[in-house]
Amino acid sequence: MKSLPLNNIFIPSKISSKKLMIILHGRGDSSQGFTWLPPYLNLDNMNYLLLDAPYDYFGGRSWYDLPPHQLDGIQHSTTILTEIFDILFEKEFNAEESFLFGFSQGSLLTFEFGARYKKKLAGYLAISGYIYDAKRLLKEMNPTLKDANWLCTHGTYDDVLPYATSKAQVETLQNGGFNIEFKSYPKAHTITEEELLMIKEWIVNNF
Repeated sequence: MKSLPLNNIFIPSKISSKKLMIILHGRGDSSQGFTWLPPYLNLDNMNYLLLDAPYDYFGGRSWYDLPPHQLDGIQHSTTILTEIFDILFEKEFNAEESFLFGFSQGSLLTFEFGARYKKKLAGYLAISGYIYDAKRLLKEMNPTLKDANWLCTHGTYDDVLPYATSKAQVETLQNGGFNIEFKSYPKAHTITEEELLMIKEWIVNNF
């Protein structure tokens, strides 16, 4: 979509629809890295928007810098995503029929941006990521999104983002009233077929 401030790949639905899934990749990847997901999910009435992160990272893209310097990038990416979502949901797509999907860095932004955005989406999928500041997020989030549909998955063998850390952060949000379904998988920092089958079922159930 040429009018957006980030490079992107748009894959239209097979039948006319205002349903949309926005996909945020991880560090060092790009929108190209998730072009396999729409045909795998095979949802005829879903449009897909795969976004490139704003920063260069060794031939790929990144949403924010490495720890402990993440915050400026997170805030910048959040500003850009807010602009993009405002454009998308002005006329062309319906927020209440749309999903935000993020992997790794994209997962962090699913929480840090998604929970602060003014409109509620049909669902939020955070895969193999973490939360920058769970307690701060609870204070600053859009309170109407606590009862939205949130799905978070993580691998017990993740050697990039430790499982225990992410699980504890999700529990902090859950204890603060977040309606988050958390699922563990015996995997590393990746997405498994078993997980994808569950994700597709979860999306269909939350249309």
